[in-house]
Amino acid sequence: MADAQVTCIVKPNVQSPHEHITHLGNPAGQWVWTREQVIASIEDKSNTFYVLDQASGKRADIGVVRESGKLPYLRTYADGQWNNNLLSLNQCLI
Repeated sequence: MADAQVTCIVKPNVQSPHEHITHLGNPAGQWVWTREQVIASIEDKSNTFYVLDQASGKRADIGVVRESGKLPYLRTYADGQWNNNLLSLNQCLI
């Protein structure tokens, strides 16, 4: 199992704070995956993904959130709480 740091995201509308993320990646690691690939990889336990909080340097693990009537989505989890660290990442260039 690989433990991968996510350093960038892709959203269709860059300015939207609530737009769904379509891709996650790490240019230094030379990878960009679709949201669906990351979800499948987390759920089959083949990889783990995380971000580092830019202010504190703390690790926030990425998990899959499933809510009734909605498509599954990704969120970070740190210090016992779900948060939106992913949305604050820079855009990936794909």
